Amino acid sequence: MTAGPPDGAATLLVIAKEPVPGRVKTRLTPPCTPEEAARLAEAALADTLRTLLRVPARRRLLVLAGRPGPWLPPGFDVVAQRGTGGLDQRIAAAFTHCPGPALLVGMDTPQLTPALLAPATAADAWPPGRAWFGPAADGGFWALGMARPRPALVLGVPMSTPSTGRRQRHRLVEAGLDVRDLPVLRDVDTAADAARIAREAPGGRFAAAWAALRAGAAT
Repeated sequence: MTAGPPDGAATLLVIAKEPVPGRVKTRLTPPCTPEEAARLAEAALADTLRTLLRVPARRRLLVLAGRPGPWLPPGFDVVAQRGTGGLDQRIAAAFTHCPGPALLVGMDTPQLTPALLAPATAADAWPPGRAWFGPAADGGFWALGMARPRPALVLGVPMSTPSTGRRQRHRLVEAGLDVRDLPVLRDVDTAADAARIAREAPGGRFAAAWAALRAGAAT
């Protein structure tokens, strides 16, 4: 039996929506149908969760809007998303579950690997005052972590804009945190994004789901 990763210092959070047609990956429709977009979202989420099982963690927590499905592997606690407003409120609420170091990632980067997360999951990654930030290619962010979570540092940051990441990182710096950057990753937003990410991570469920959809379209 292969040993799993050692215990880590940080709680790993995934903030996600249940992959229901019409509620996820709406920018993929067209060319995808809502059902196809939901299958891609499910595959992206499944790949992300499996990656987090392969890195050290104090706890793994899925912060979910909706209900768990067969895509959820063992090893995660599940809590409902809270916050009646925008994504900033839901992210801030997610951090309230963590009394110590916490790193939050989204469900839109199935190309994520343990190596990409390694700087933030190393044994010495969380001295007091440390923050981790993963910028997204579209101007947002795919990862956000704080050694001592301060949810107020997320509240009020405009989400889903080309300046979201810059503004969020500025908030961390302005608060006096030692911000370290993770690599830039591309979110799955459009069909072009999906095709590129499938090429970058050909061994995952997302790449297989994309290939199956393209094969279906070709016939």
